[in-house]
Amino acid sequence: MNKLISLIVVLIIAAIVIITCTFKVKEWETSIVLQFGDIKKNEDGTAKLYQRGFHFKWPIADEVITMDNRIQTFDGESDRIATTEQKDLIVDSYIKWRIEDFDHFYRRTGANYRVAERLLDNTVENALREEFGKRTRTQVVSGEREEVMGLMLTETQKIAPDLGIEVVDIRVKTINLPTEVSESIYNRMRNERVKIANAHRAEGEKDRQIIVAETDVQIQRILAGADREAREIRGQADAEAAEVYAKTYGKNPEFYSFLRSLDAYKEAFKNEDDVIVIKPDSDFFKYFKNADGK
Repeated sequence: MNKLISLIVVLIIAAIVIITCTFKVKEWETSIVLQFGDIKKNEDGTAKLYQRGFHFKWPIADEVITMDNRIQTFDGESDRIATTEQKDLIVDSYIKWRIEDFDHFYRRTGANYRVAERLLDNTVENALREEFGKRTRTQVVSGEREEVMGLMLTETQKIAPDLGIEVVDIRVKTINLPTEVSESIYNRMRNERVKIANAHRAEGEKDRQIIVAETDVQIQRILAGADREAREIRGQADAEAAEVYAKTYGKNPEFYSFLRSLDAYKEAFKNEDDVIVIKPDSDFFKYFKNADGK
């Protein structure tokens, strides 16, 4: 039992020793160790850097400072920059950087990434103001944008060694007009589009009225032609009917008279409510008596 307790105690002490006397560095990290506030150094006087793996440190006396050795991206707030025409632009840019001298970076910034990025951002903003102030809005937006970014990178790289870092790249993401200017331009563009749309609508309405008028004229012309043709056909039909009647009358006048009487009877008694008052001995009823009209 005593051996078991002793073993447990030894294991606990070993775990405490491992926890307090060792530290782990990941593969994307680099660490330095402060011993009583001073950076541990190699025999040549340079700072001792700890790469990935487990390393020994003295408890209490040593403090481990771990830094990321990967490329960092700083995407700050947009800046309002004036061009040579004194016209403002809203410029959004980003900076890619990484730690090059971990000892110097710690001494200058205390391994505080925000301090380094604030200094970089101030330098980039000053470079933007200087370069944009030499150019017009058109030059900045189109032709000389790459040149401006190259000059910004050059200016920023001048202060980078003093911070123990390397500036990899600087890019201008977007260049926009201020909100008040954008709204004014959009309103002007909208008004122009409304004018164009109204002009197109007026032209379309004019064309519609012309088409409707031409269509009405064609309809009237077609109806007049159809009416004329109908009159001609009716006239021809009446002429043919008169010719047939004349021939019929010439061949048998009595039969023609009989047919005409039948037509008259049909028209006179077409409706059930029709009433006619006439003398019985009238010629109208002569074929009611007998075939000879007697």
